[in-house]
Amino acid sequence: MTHGTFSNRKICSGIASYLTEKGFTCWIMEWRNHGKSSKSKHPFNFETIAKYDLESTFEFLFDIQNLNSIDCLTHSGGGIILTMFLINNPNYNSKINSITLFGVQAFGAGNKLNNRLKILFSKYVTFLIGKVPSKAVGSTEHSESYYTMKQWFNWNLKNNFIGENNFDYLKEMKNVTIPILSICAKGDRFIAPKEGCEEFLKAFKNEKNRLLFYSKENGNLEDYNHSRILKSKNSKREIWPIVENWIAHKTLN
Repeated sequence: MTHGTFSNRKICSGIASYLTEKGFTCWIMEWRNHGKSSKSKHPFNFETIAKYDLESTFEFLFDIQNLNSIDCLTHSGGGIILTMFLINNPNYNSKINSITLFGVQAFGAGNKLNNRLKILFSKYVTFLIGKVPSKAVGSTEHSESYYTMKQWFNWNLKNNFIGENNFDYLKEMKNVTIPILSICAKGDRFIAPKEGCEEFLKAFKNEKNRLLFYSKENGNLEDYNHSRILKSKNSKREIWPIVENWIAHKTLN
């Protein structure tokens, strides 16, 4: 499991405990400069975490823990870095049984004009002050630097997924053939709106992938926001059991 920007292991702790009680063994990876991970003075972005932090994590799981296979569960930017990592390290695709994404998209948040203007304004302000303060996004954990967030701003403004040296991750997403369950909600209107999550999931071009959209209109308990979709009492009641079943059986039934 891993979190996204402005966050740490705490966002995953609830579902980790739940799955542990169901008999699973869970590990949570914290990004550098987040939670209890080591601090780095060097600037980093999504690609840095994908290429170095996740690589170290996978080496630990497979080379030191000697696991044969794992299931991956990510929130927000954690799903973006996992995607980038798997594209750069295709040898790990066969070792992952399933992926669960909570509120994950990289290039579809700016499809609506009001969101696009909000992203553009956020990028400009972040450039001026050098960071996105945690309180500005409703987080009590971590602020993020402009260097870290610049990629996300640009991807959503340009509707692309371009990394270092103009590497086009979007074109390579089809090579990640692991079954993916993507979970999004009506209340997550800016960071990971339904349209963005749909676009991100479709880019994998895998008929086995599934999208779940939660809203009161669909009979769900609430219109979850970006954090409550993963960590809340209602999520525990109606979403975590579905994730457990997905991990165990790769089906929603």
